[in-house]
Amino acid sequence: MSEDTADLSSKELHDRAMALARKRRDLSFVWEVLKAIPAAEATLGNLDRAKFDLLHGLSLLEEFTHAGEGELADALRPLYIDYLSRHA
Repeated sequence: MSEDTADLSSKELHDRAMALARKRRDLSFVWEVLKAIPAAEATLGNLDRAKFDLLHGLSLLEEFTHAGEGELADALRPLYIDYLSRHA
């Protein structure tokens, strides 16, 4: 990657990582993000969202659509940086 990923916003990191995963057809990265969301929510103090059960699994898909926004994107930032540095 030509510019330093640390200088990018969390939203831009998310968008770039997802675009790269789409281009590479990398479903394992999408799964990695899905698995990371409960822990990311816990770090934000949302402990009720950190517990995984069937109903939470359904809402996890909704949370995934917002994984590039706000505090959740910030919490997932290291995951996006790692993916981009390994595959860009």
